[in-house]
Amino acid sequence: MWVDIFMASYVTMFHFTYCKIMCFSVKKFQEKLRLQHETTMHKELEKLLTTAKGAEQEISKKDFEGFKNLFHRFLQVKGPSVKWDKIHKPPEDLIHPYDKIKAQALPDSVAASLNKLVVVKLNGGLGTSMGCKGPKSVISVRNENTFLDLTVHQIEHLNKTFNVDVPLVLMNSFNTDEDTKKILQKYTHHRVHIHTFNQSRYPRINKESLLPVAKDLGMHGDHADAWYPPGHGDIYASFYNSGLLDQLIAAGKEYIFVSNIDNLGATVDLFILNHLMTQPKDKRCEFIMEVTDKTRADVKGGTLIQYDDKLRLLEIAQVPKAHVDEFKSVTKFKIFNTNNLWISLAAIKRLHEQNTMDMEIIVNPKTLDGGLNVIQLETAVGAAIKAFDNALGVNVPRSRFLPVKTSSDLLLVMSNLYSLDAGSLTMSKKREFPSTPHVKLGSSFTKVHDFLMRFESIPDMLELDHLTVSGDVTFGKNVSLKGTVIIIANHGDRIDIPAGAVLENKIVSGNLRILDH
Repeated sequence: MWVDIFMASYVTMFHFTYCKIMCFSVKKFQEKLRLQHETTMHKELEKLLTTAKGAEQEISKKDFEGFKNLFHRFLQVKGPSVKWDKIHKPPEDLIHPYDKIKAQALPDSVAASLNKLVVVKLNGGLGTSMGCKGPKSVISVRNENTFLDLTVHQIEHLNKTFNVDVPLVLMNSFNTDEDTKKILQKYTHHRVHIHTFNQSRYPRINKESLLPVAKDLGMHGDHADAWYPPGHGDIYASFYNSGLLDQLIAAGKEYIFVSNIDNLGATVDLFILNHLMTQPKDKRCEFIMEVTDKTRADVKGGTLIQYDDKLRLLEIAQVPKAHVDEFKSVTKFKIFNTNNLWISLAAIKRLHEQNTMDMEIIVNPKTLDGGLNVIQLETAVGAAIKAFDNALGVNVPRSRFLPVKTSSDLLLVMSNLYSLDAGSLTMSKKREFPSTPHVKLGSSFTKVHDFLMRFESIPDMLELDHLTVSGDVTFGKNVSLKGTVIIIANHGDRIDIPAGAVLENKIVSGNLRILDH
């Protein structure tokens, strides 16, 4: 019997030792493979640098340092970046309600606080998704004003009203920089100092070989597809590398207010600024993230959580597949990130120099025109919140999140639902409900040019709850839409909504054409 026990024990021990050896061998092989990929990548980047001209080499060298760091971390990733059982709801004292902040009267020193502020707009995106060429920020969104026009008007109004100097900084990408600089000339006589700096330029990676697609640093013709701007999380490194960060600190600036340039609700809020500036000195807040209540339309938006005793941004890409439905729950995760952020300049400098701004990597797969599969390594600006001291969330009204991503959004901001004052859009007082209507325009409206051709004038939408339009549909002048309106033109049909029509809780389908005679 003892022989049997001995043999069983020997087999178990042998199996255990064999598994350990195999496991060690696999780990060793994986580590060798990672090192090989990294070494080869570094060699390819050095080759690319030899094709640089003049000052381009120094700029690309700095960019490549950031890329190497990101690529190294990408090779180390072994699974989800969060453990689901360690996720907790943020403590109430770390998510401050906006109503309570607004209840505090503004001090006489608000001008002094404004003089310590810089407005930064993320201006790296093109208008291609809306059928426009050039930077998205130059699309006209209201009364012939572009996103950039409205931003300049807002800051100029602040500077004049309080007799202060709040500068505007645009983070451009290589896609938008040249066109933006030409357009900025028209603001020369406005009372706002405008600075720009460029996001880094990273090489797209061949998904199979894990090597750069680019063969040289050229950006023209076929070479343009070989490069990408690495997400707005790059703001910290590129801001620092540009020298502008140190320049603003030397000028006495303390905080930046960062937002997407296409978010028309992201204006400088004096109450949040005052709240930020009046935190106790021993608990000086270095980072505020504006969050707002989640609706069913926002289920994929990043949310704030408590993780390892720190506030942290949780994005859907980080969620294990088994918990995606739970993440999308409006009852469990009730808030989402608006990407309106207030960040300490001194803290950015400190964390960058210490190399402690650890942001989760977003792996973004793409297919180039020729069919080549590539990946882009990106980071999100809000993901750095965990690195900053005494970070807070502020639960703001929905009105501070008014992004224009599609023509459906454009219809809302062009309509009489909003009034325009000094570059800021506010909900019309004639609107009885604080919420905006749900608007869904079909593919015939995707491009801004097509969208504008289909409306002789923007309809009255003050009493609208829901609008769905699909197919070949046009709107005459002075149309009024109320309640729920659904207009569907089937393939081959066309619907012309006549001038002066009032549609209230109506479904329109089939074929309707109004012909001149």
